[in-house]
Amino acid sequence: MPDPLALILMLVLLALAVLKWRTGFMAQRPADYAGTQPAADIRRHLSGPLRCEGVIYGPTGRVTSRFTAQMEGRWDGNRGTLDEHFHYIGGNQQNRQWRLTLGNDGTIRAEADDLIGTGTGQQEGASVHLRYRIRLPDHAGGWALDVTDWMYVMENGTIINRSQFRKFGIKVAELVATMRQVPA
Repeated sequence: MPDPLALILMLVLLALAVLKWRTGFMAQRPADYAGTQPAADIRRHLSGPLRCEGVIYGPTGRVTSRFTAQMEGRWDGNRGTLDEHFHYIGGNQQNRQWRLTLGNDGTIRAEADDLIGTGTGQQEGASVHLRYRIRLPDHAGGWALDVTDWMYVMENGTIINRSQFRKFGIKVAELVATMRQVPA
């Protein structure tokens, strides 16, 4: 039987190696998508009425929640708001207003009432990357989680959104959703 201390040390070293040499989702960088088309422009792609459908996966990979959302984006130059109204299967509802600022170099600053601090990101090529810390509502545990969002613009303007939620560096949930503009 292995020594428990040696086993714990091995697990800690393995965790540190994984964090140092990130792979998959966490290894992506905005520059990886430079020049890809169609070019993301959140002022255009997150503007007007939007429809969203998505699922949330728990830590075991099973779907724990499904939702739809109505969104409305408004922009004045490089400053905008995105109002989100979520309807979860089972009856829960949630509202959020993002306050977004787009820099001339494609950098993004994001604020919302349930964020801890300010989110930061970058649009590059056909992608948008955001990182932020969010506080879940009480009915969802009230936890503070680190979130990484990747959004990819498709040729028809639909956005595919993939987000990972982490606590202490461990993935506890993943979200996959589509967002598309509602025709006038």
